[in-house]
Amino acid sequence: WERYLSCDGSPDPTVLQEINTFMSLWREDRNEDIQLVMEKGEQVLNLIEKLQFLLLDTPPNEITEKETVQYQESILELQNLLHQKYNGATEHLLKTANMYEDSETGNMQAVIKDKNVTFCIWANLKKKVRFKNHVFCDVEHGFDLPKSLAVSNVAVRILHTQYDHVSPLWLQCQSVPKLEVLDSEELTQCSKDNVEEPEEEKKTDREEPSMPAEEEICSDERKSASSFKENSSSIAGINEAEEKTEKKSEILDVPSQVQDPLMQEKTNEKEEAITDDNVVDLQQFVPVGGVYHIDALQLPPQVKQIKDWNMVELLDVGLEAYPYPPEEAEETAHPPIHITLRLSDHVMYFEDPVIARWDPAGQQWRTDGISNVRYKTQEKSITFETDAFYTIALLQDAHCNMLYRGWELRPTGVDEALLRVTTVFATVQIQIKGHQCMLSSVVVEEKHVLSHVTGKWTSPLDLRAVLKKAGVNIFPGEYSYKYVSVNKKAPLAEVRAYQQMALVASAFAFAWSKWNLEAGQEKVVFKVSEHIKADSVEDKDWSLYMFNGQKAQKLKITETSEAFSEELEEDTEFHSTLYHMLKDFASKEAIDKVEAASFLFIDVVYQLLLATRVLTYS
Repeated sequence: WERYLSCDGSPDPTVLQEINTFMSLWREDRNEDIQLVMEKGEQVLNLIEKLQFLLLDTPPNEITEKETVQYQESILELQNLLHQKYNGATEHLLKTANMYEDSETGNMQAVIKDKNVTFCIWANLKKKVRFKNHVFCDVEHGFDLPKSLAVSNVAVRILHTQYDHVSPLWLQCQSVPKLEVLDSEELTQCSKDNVEEPEEEKKTDREEPSMPAEEEICSDERKSASSFKENSSSIAGINEAEEKTEKKSEILDVPSQVQDPLMQEKTNEKEEAITDDNVVDLQQFVPVGGVYHIDALQLPPQVKQIKDWNMVELLDVGLEAYPYPPEEAEETAHPPIHITLRLSDHVMYFEDPVIARWDPAGQQWRTDGISNVRYKTQEKSITFETDAFYTIALLQDAHCNMLYRGWELRPTGVDEALLRVTTVFATVQIQIKGHQCMLSSVVVEEKHVLSHVTGKWTSPLDLRAVLKKAGVNIFPGEYSYKYVSVNKKAPLAEVRAYQQMALVASAFAFAWSKWNLEAGQEKVVFKVSEHIKADSVEDKDWSLYMFNGQKAQKLKITETSEAFSEELEEDTEFHSTLYHMLKDFASKEAIDKVEAASFLFIDVVYQLLLATRVLTYS
């Protein structure tokens, strides 16, 4: 409906005929002006994002396998076409290189950028050895070429895309871990017959899906699609399992001894152990800050002015890569290429990033072929040497912000709340209002950072994508438990706790308790306080509650007690839900607020709690 009202002429990416027509028309369009290509590129990125969103957000029972495959193939074709157009625009620029001639060196240099891509292009017009290094002033990327290239008919392009169209497709489909309780078909059938609950949203990454490097795109396209298909079908299966879990947890008394203490992992390709030390494990490290395509290119024939005529020799070969190291020099050592990259201010690197190069043949990121890495934290730049021209990414440990040091969820108004998660490096505050949420602040070493993404209302799905893209990952993935020493909790207790907390979040504050670790796998412990006024909670106002998914109780101990005890607070009793437990002590005003809370607000709170998994990863 929003697309229909926007009336901007863009195709519906779900309609195969429309998207194919759109691609055919652009493929036939011979206008290779770089500004026009970048403008059209933004439209293509929006189409890719819409398809990606549909794949991630549509419940499995509402999307057919045929539609899934169609969307995947459309994504790959759009990515392929976009990169072809970037290459065409680069070739067009290089044919008129003398228009961008640098007065000092006589060589071409150009920096052309928008919010999605940055083209840094240098052409060796004078072929003088003393001009073999260059720094692009606007963006501070630079290189130092070997002497053999400094006297050759060569151009260097550093194409920085803010998105990642290179990594395998499954990387962008990591969903929130799906918590399974049982494998019993009878109970599944029973729950299906008796309960129809709204399916919870799949909270998954919306970063751009993958695309192989330009030379290999065609041969690897099907490979990527099939890889995506295998992994997405696995994810769909896990999603269904999560739905069953929720339904079962609503109606079944599941004996604790048969609960799976955490996820039951699905066996597929990405779970296989990586034996080669040079291959990057993409479950542990993720590309942050986009991708740098660093290419040496053959300089096409230049325009010659003869009287009033401009003449240029046309070669029907497209954009050609310049071979380095030369094929005949494979046996002998050849000098490395020095590269300097200025890192984006829109991304946080909490640790020195890992530099990796894309291996198109193996469809993986690798760390070999890169040496002498020097990372300057203050300047936010990284310098390294490579033995050839590669597509480069900077990777960060996906779990560097886990385990969390603490968390707090407190109401701030009618259908409003604030979720604060404190990690080793940062404090992240997320505001919730109605059906939306907003990143209100990210504080690192008492400084506010990432101002470009704060203060914007969005959905939990989008917020998760934005934060992960900015390098602040507080959303455990499907396999995060392998890389973080987690405080394991039974899925029944954890999921039900998030549901109950969300239900009463309009009038009660919740926070981290050190006793959660001592309570064992079957139970979760957290602090609770009635919270009607929009201010911080005093230490004396907190009470400790324990919950196992089916039984809630108020504990006698406090946060400062010497030892953990499950002893009940005097004059209290057990209840089956947290809501009924809190009702015993709550004021009428608090209960009225809980009963008046919007279901959309409750759902957003639940989504964020399930995405951050504060009870397990703190």
